[in-house]
Amino acid sequence: MKISEHLDLSEVTRSDSAKRAGVSNQPTPEHIENFKKLAENVFEKVRNHFGVPIRISSGYRSKELNAKIGGSNTSQHCTGEAIDIDMDGTSLTNKQIFDYIKDNLSFDQLIWEFGTDKNPDWVHVSYESTGKQRKQVLKAIKVNGKTTYKPY
Repeated sequence: MKISEHLDLSEVTRSDSAKRAGVSNQPTPEHIENFKKLAENVFEKVRNHFGVPIRISSGYRSKELNAKIGGSNTSQHCTGEAIDIDMDGTSLTNKQIFDYIKDNLSFDQLIWEFGTDKNPDWVHVSYESTGKQRKQVLKAIKVNGKTTYKPY
């Protein structure tokens, strides 16, 4: 099922973790509608700007899957409002994706996920389905083994 011109539902629901745990990772119709908004307002704009396929490393997470992987109880991945992008091994860097979104698009949260000061390990971006975007830009770091978020 296509959710936008260049994005298929299977790309945002694929999860090796769900397969290993034997849990369902199928979104509700409401969550699919949220992904359509995210795809239209963020994913497709990134895809069209760079003109290359964009790799999603994490998309939808059912509540059960999110709990199994230790995700946040308020994760927008569980509502179809967030994706993680990882361009490792391509002609683009994660930093290029991060900077383009930060400087050009409307979003709710944009997170530089770990990595170095030159390139994140991946980019988390969310789009609030109600249209009320916080434009919150954060950097994820580990402090005493625990993930902490600070302003970027």
